Amino acid sequence: MAKQGRLEMDSEQHITHRKIIHIDMDAFYASVEQRDNPVYRGKAIAVGGSPEGRGGVVATASYEARKFGVRSAMPSKKALQLCPHLIFIRPRFDAYKAVSAQIREIFSRYTDLIEPLSLDEAYLDVTEDKLQIGSAIEIARQIKQAIRDELQLTASAGISINKFVAKIASDLNKPDGFTFIGPSSIENFMEGLAVEKFHGVGKVTADKMKKMGLYTGADLKRLSEQELKNYFGKVGSFYYQIVRGIDNRAVQPHRETKSLGAEDTFPVDLTTLEEMEVELEKIGQTVYNRLQRYQLKGRTITLKVKYNDFRQITRNQSFPFPVGDYETIVATAKQLLAATLADDHKIRLLGITLSNFQDNQMTDTDKANQVTQLSLFD
Repeated sequence: MAKQGRLEMDSEQHITHRKIIHIDMDAFYASVEQRDNPVYRGKAIAVGGSPEGRGGVVATASYEARKFGVRSAMPSKKALQLCPHLIFIRPRFDAYKAVSAQIREIFSRYTDLIEPLSLDEAYLDVTEDKLQIGSAIEIARQIKQAIRDELQLTASAGISINKFVAKIASDLNKPDGFTFIGPSSIENFMEGLAVEKFHGVGKVTADKMKKMGLYTGADLKRLSEQELKNYFGKVGSFYYQIVRGIDNRAVQPHRETKSLGAEDTFPVDLTTLEEMEVELEKIGQTVYNRLQRYQLKGRTITLKVKYNDFRQITRNQSFPFPVGDYETIVATAKQLLAATLADDHKIRLLGITLSNFQDNQMTDTDKANQVTQLSLFD
């Protein structure tokens, strides 16, 4: 059976010789705050927006807070209800970026094939490592130890032959986790994985799968690729591959920015188009400033609208040429807003995003150091 499984992998050009590590820092922002401020150690803290007003959101919660159910992306008000003694801390992105650079320097001792996903996680391809250690398991151990010794922080590591499995592995035993899933174990591991644990399967899709009697990877594996595409669209092919542990994506040292934007949640609902347009002008200025910082222009402008009943819509307009000037951004956002008949509703959030960027606009240094959470707090 194992031999047959290997033949199937080979027939699908499954790459099994790579050594991939996924490093994910544990409660990164909160851990940095606890490290730098002894008064916070051992306490339930949340880095993010204040629970006062309506717009605060938790970016990261310490593990002491997570015991009470506090989670990232949770409204700060709800977090405070779950954990009344929760301490809220405004984020210090400059500090987190500086620590992230130190972590990246540790990675670079072993390989130059580093693909950052955010300030606190990255893929490393150590198929051929600089120090000729030869073992991804040993390299991951050394990286975790260096982060602990030099930065007084902990990280979780997942090791496997591809990015998808390595990322899942890093999340299995947090905090301070260490999980290796070798080639011979991948298919059994994926078969036993709950569908909601598959990266790329959100809550809505997971609920749909469960209504269809699909609870685990083994359930998904019973369906043909065409059946998965019929049920879930093009992403069905992705599910067909990953449930078999197949992910041939290379680690990309310079990941390109896919989109850049800003949004704002208002303390009082907006009820007139004039009020909304004033806020769009402010948001548009923020987006324009960020585009200038990263020297980007995009072909698609997207407007995000969230109503006071938490319904959310997006509208977009694409151009045959890249745009990045303030006037075009704001004028387009206003046109998209007017088309939604926004003044018939109460609005609690507006956002503007640009995407479909021009190729080769960013330098390699910019790409390697770009911040992926531009629209959260600054």
